[in-house]
Amino acid sequence: MIKRILVGIIGLSILTFVILIMLAWEEEIEPQSPPSANAFSQEKIDRGRVVAGIANCQSCHTINPDQPYAGGLAFKTDFGTLYSTNITPDENVGIGKWSQEAFNRAMQEGVSRDGSHLFPAFPYTHYANVSNQDLENLYAYIMTREAISTSPPDNTLLFPFNIRMLQAGWKLLFFKGATIEEDADRGKYLAEGLGHCSACHTPRNLLGAEVQGKNYDGTLTNNWYAPSLNVNHNAPVSWTKDELYLYLRKGVSVYHGVAAGSMSAVVHQGLAEASDEDIRSLADYFYSISGSGDATQASKQAASAIRVAQERSANSSSRGEALFAYACASCHFNTPDRPSSLRPELSLNSAVTADDPTNLIRFTMEGISDEAGIQGTVMPGFSNWNNQDLIALFEFLRETYTDRPPWDDLESRIQAIRKSTDQVKE
Repeated sequence: MIKRILVGIIGLSILTFVILIMLAWEEEIEPQSPPSANAFSQEKIDRGRVVAGIANCQSCHTINPDQPYAGGLAFKTDFGTLYSTNITPDENVGIGKWSQEAFNRAMQEGVSRDGSHLFPAFPYTHYANVSNQDLENLYAYIMTREAISTSPPDNTLLFPFNIRMLQAGWKLLFFKGATIEEDADRGKYLAEGLGHCSACHTPRNLLGAEVQGKNYDGTLTNNWYAPSLNVNHNAPVSWTKDELYLYLRKGVSVYHGVAAGSMSAVVHQGLAEASDEDIRSLADYFYSISGSGDATQASKQAASAIRVAQERSANSSSRGEALFAYACASCHFNTPDRPSSLRPELSLNSAVTADDPTNLIRFTMEGISDEAGIQGTVMPGFSNWNNQDLIALFEFLRETYTDRPPWDDLESRIQAIRKSTDQVKE
């Protein structure tokens, strides 16, 4: 009897393995010689540059500015660290031998030219929505970049998450293929397809898939907090279409602050390639999902928030208030009726109102360069401050500049960011 049970278990295990192999198996697409530079029209290449910008390809696949698209950027996950791949037309370590068919399959199905499954850190779950025309243009642009023979580091994923074959099972659970049509809504197409915006702004489950029903709820992504963009956002001022447009076009909003951190690259490197019409379409889409208001309403909300923050601050005699007056007030002071984008108002800023303090900690410690946020304007970093002074400042801002509950365990959060920053410097 025991022997029969063991035989049955072994047989069932073998059958399960065979079925998994059958589900995971994808044919290799034959390599080809890299297409010549004159194989594509200049018009197609130019359109591809715009597609690459909206898709944010360069910022993810570039760690060395002198070697664009050569990969190597680290993405730390709960399963280990992934490194972006070399997508230059190099024949050996890049995608020079990839045909248009192989390129499209990788983008839309998450399968490499050799038949191996790609990890979903590469947002093929969104690129599945990208039109074949846009993919043809993107292919033309990528294949006419400089071929760079740099190999990114090997991924350091934990077992069994490093087994690519298991991604077939992940796809069965979470990958739906194309879900939108390009002509249905240009803004939605750009956001959910090329821009893959929810990939950063949506919480993920234990297996790394976006949580259904929580689109744009906000989450911590690659050590930056991507705030909520839907009706659950904590911003004290409603987004208007014009403010959304300015933020996506210029990286600055009077009522919401500046695009810094990882969002800076999205705006200043990626969306910079997009037309004003496409930026307007994106703004219209996010306006539609954020429950936003008009300019008059936004002005009143901003004035009220600033006034309340200043009244509370005037009644505070805390260590944090003294630190703010010493180091911050001269650059961040605004009058309630005329806030200025050049002096970001912290009572309106998502770094202060967000559920997660990561962005505020990082901006304060690391500063903001003139390449991010407001172009040509810098914010110095205060990493030389001790943890207790930083905590005093953050608690003051949270208590007087918002109606939000206090953050938990700021000490450990600050220390973790210090450690992470030190590792990057090394």
